[in-house]
Amino acid sequence: QVQLVESGGGLVQAGGSLRLSCAASGRTFSSYVMGWFRQAPGKEREFVARINWTSRSIYYSESMKGRFTISRDNAKNTVYLQMNSLKVEDTATYYCAAVNQAKLAYGSGTAMTSYDYWGQGTQVTVSS
Repeated sequence: QVQLVESGGGLVQAGGSLRLSCAASGRTFSSYVMGWFRQAPGKEREFVARINWTSRSIYYSESMKGRFTISRDNAKNTVYLQMNSLKVEDTATYYCAAVNQAKLAYGSGTAMTSYDYWGQGTQVTVSS
């Protein structure tokens, strides 16, 4: 079992930055692929970014590439999402998710259904 707790959300003006954190329980964090998703009101949850256990394989949603950076610190059991140049349309609840690398295998890790564990989410609100 893996428990995930997100933090770092809040209210920020357009053009600003936030760094989200996701702390994971368990001693096998380094064997998990970690992903970030987001869900805006009235919309489906969408993929943001994901990172494999070595940090050598990283995917981003095209719409966020260049503004968002995913990273992880396996010693701290934490994955991060640095969000820069935030836009009003980035307003959403942001969720982190985890799946064992062995289970994901060569999957892209961009689909919600790929993940077994989810955090409770952290709200990000970007004002104009």
